[in-house]
Amino acid sequence: MSELADGAESRATSYTAPAAGPDFRHELEVKRSRFITVIRRTEDEDGARALVAELRKEFHDARHHCTAFVIGPDRGTQRSSDDGEPSGTAGIPMLEALIRRETAPGVTDLSDVAAVVVRYFGGILLGAGGLVRAYSESVSSTLDHAPLVQRRRLRICSVPVPHSTAGRLENDLRAAGYVMAGVDYDPQATILRIALPDQAHEIADAAARLAALTAGSATLHRGGSEWIDVPLR
Repeated sequence: MSELADGAESRATSYTAPAAGPDFRHELEVKRSRFITVIRRTEDEDGARALVAELRKEFHDARHHCTAFVIGPDRGTQRSSDDGEPSGTAGIPMLEALIRRETAPGVTDLSDVAAVVVRYFGGILLGAGGLVRAYSESVSSTLDHAPLVQRRRLRICSVPVPHSTAGRLENDLRAAGYVMAGVDYDPQATILRIALPDQAHEIADAAARLAALTAGSATLHRGGSEWIDVPLR
């Protein structure tokens, strides 16, 4: 999760991204050419370029390392590279496969994603149309299998409670459907962190539920906003 900088809030309140963790890889063969696609979650251009550098080293004998990436809640950063393929036959089809990807019916909001397609030429020319289809399909077929999550901008509220009751209350809150954003400890109390939709009625409802669960002994303290990964429904 990452905290939002003051004055830098996005217009978006949610979007879809690859799950954090290991890269996802998939290979496609077209007329003896190998297209190895690697998808990585990244939240900045440096991360995307680092992926390209790593794959150039790993697949140093490949002819092309074509790239596309989309970054930011509003998808404000979009880049692509053909890396020596005929202009417009690799990077742009890859980028379009990312930005046109439906993450729900009628929803195209995939971001914080970098895709690199490593190509080993198989000796048969594919032509411009064939290259466009191959690079587009390489990214699309990889996304078919890649784990995705929803990134939601949520208000983080803290609830200090006695150490002896923290575990039970956390379980009760999870059972009630609340997203837990972590747990902190100090000598006097355990601080449960709850991620709530940033709307007054949602926070008021959570405060009322908390009071009911603790007989009024716990208080909800409103904090800042963060982007939180939530499983796709």
